[in-house]
Amino acid sequence: MFFTLSKIFWMVAAPSTLLSLLAVGGLILSLRWRKFGLTLATIGAGGLLLIGLGPFGRMMLVPLENRFPVFVDDGRRVDGIVVVGGAELPGITAARGQPAFQESAERILALGELARRYPEARIIFSGGSGRLQKPAMQEADVVRLALPQIGLPEGRVMFERTSRNTAENARLTRELVNPAPGETWLLVTSAFHMPRAVGCFRAAGFPVTAYPVDFRTTGHPGYLRLFSSVAEGAGFFELALREWTGLMVYYLTGRIDSPLPAPSPS
Repeated sequence: MFFTLSKIFWMVAAPSTLLSLLAVGGLILSLRWRKFGLTLATIGAGGLLLIGLGPFGRMMLVPLENRFPVFVDDGRRVDGIVVVGGAELPGITAARGQPAFQESAERILALGELARRYPEARIIFSGGSGRLQKPAMQEADVVRLALPQIGLPEGRVMFERTSRNTAENARLTRELVNPAPGETWLLVTSAFHMPRAVGCFRAAGFPVTAYPVDFRTTGHPGYLRLFSSVAEGAGFFELALREWTGLMVYYLTGRIDSPLPAPSPS
């Protein structure tokens, strides 16, 4: 239910909806309802320009990315590392026969780097598929294919490959590794996704230390700095809107205990 609610809200407010309004308005303009068509087209075009060139996407991402600081190794033992999926492209991987990733591939680079830095730590990759139709491959299958490329033997990494969302990442990973009290586990995911991910792991009874990667901003909102293209700004806005929607829905459905989880639990 919570997954459906978040999808509906995101679809209504996403830039693609504004683009649809623009297209529909243009179509109606060619018919008899010129005033109605002009109104829709104006809303669509104005909205796209506003969110595409304005700083709003960046302003929405900065509080998410700044919520958890960059990890600093203080010399304490690291018992385990959990890397959350989301960077993988299973469909393209299955079609092309080689691992394919999108913008969040820093998660996989961090997996390789941390595995070498902490040779005694347990390494877990958590990721199945959130698609309604059964995919050709799971996210975990893509990462398994990529292990030789990042210099890791397959036996170095455990895989949780059935989770469909962040809440299931947390619950199923905890069931898989059964962390002991007092252990230190690093959680690797994109910086903008870290608040929701940490909140889910806490709710699952799995305390973790944030290791954010895949930063999209410098950490400053840049109120007066416009994006160079509508596509770039719309992409930032869509990404931020999706994550804020996820936080809202997860909080309202009890999957996290705070609307914006912080480094120290309340």
